[in-house]
Amino acid sequence: MERLKRLLDEKVAQYNRKDFIKDDPVQFPHQFCDKRDIEIAALLASVIAWGNRKMIINSGQKMLFNIMEGKPYDFIMHGKHRELCGSDNIHRTFFVRDFVYLCNGLQSIYKKHGSMEPLFAGCDVWEGISSLRNELAAANGGASTKHISNPIAGKGKPASACKRLHMMLRWLSRCDGIVDLGIWHDVAPAKLMIPLDVHVARTGRALGLINRTQNDRKTVEELTAQLRAFSPEDPVRYDFALFGVGVAGDEFFKLL
Repeated sequence: MERLKRLLDEKVAQYNRKDFIKDDPVQFPHQFCDKRDIEIAALLASVIAWGNRKMIINSGQKMLFNIMEGKPYDFIMHGKHRELCGSDNIHRTFFVRDFVYLCNGLQSIYKKHGSMEPLFAGCDVWEGISSLRNELAAANGGASTKHISNPIAGKGKPASACKRLHMMLRWLSRCDGIVDLGIWHDVAPAKLMIPLDVHVARTGRALGLINRTQNDRKTVEELTAQLRAFSPEDPVRYDFALFGVGVAGDEFFKLL
């Protein structure tokens, strides 16, 4: 395991670089200075982060700069989202009505809390995600949305891995001065969970870090526990290694 840790550390150094930002949706929160704008950009960019990365970036540009005119907090707090047509498409199955739903919820959250951070402070990140879902639903007549995954198992449904929200939390809570912004100080990096996408899951299984076959909450917890043994204070730093190896399909596995 020590050799695996050393090799993963090398891959973190290879992929966790400034030039990673330009091809990743993390570029959107990087384009703002105000904490509230950064948070909103992080949530919206992460929510649409599935599919082709070029398409994700085009959709993020459309949402944050064409629609919100580069002022996401002001746009939401002035209720401009209520002027939009809900049937227009933004990204794949994410429509303007879904965007309006999130804006309604965010407006309520900022009026009550001033930030999304208090929803995640003093609890584990799964509870924070549930709090975010509940706040968004409360501002929308109690209705939930498929675009904010449920970390709690339902009838016949496993608890979601919540990949996109864990990615957002990584952006906002880790501060390494490279890719992740780390503007939140009440959510310790040690408590974060790995964002489990198909690339990370495939690499984790190939390395023997995952035994489960499903990509759900339990698998996230299993993989994060393994990574925490390598870096107790910052387990999700290895997201860069697992994702990078999974996408690049490089010669990493021949080194083991």
